[in-house]
Amino acid sequence: QVHLVESGGGWVQSGGSLRLSCAASGTFGDYNSIGWFRQAPGREREGVACFNSLDRLTHVTNAVKGRFTISRHNDKNTIYLQMNSLKPEDTAVYYCATDSCHVETETYYPIAGFGSWGQGTQVTVSS
Repeated sequence: QVHLVESGGGWVQSGGSLRLSCAASGTFGDYNSIGWFRQAPGREREGVACFNSLDRLTHVTNAVKGRFTISRHNDKNTIYLQMNSLKPEDTAVYYCATDSCHVETETYYPIAGFGSWGQGTQVTVSS
């Protein structure tokens, strides 16, 4: 089972940017998809973005469309989430996970039982 480590979170003012990284102990090429999820206090975990390993297709959810971008480093061991124009409602713990989303059907599986999950990185956006 792959070990995932998220990084890049922090505090930023509204309108600012952050880039999150998800590093894998193995290669992400071994998995069908890699997704970013987030969980705000008192709310359920939700999908944010998804990357297909085979064809590099991506999907981002409506809540972040036009502001967030998911990509993979050429070494296939790191997945990025570029977050621009951040809003206070983006404040959450962000997680990456393997095989927990599906680009073609725009489906996310935010339950920890699917795939491998990292420990998360906190993103705080102040108004």
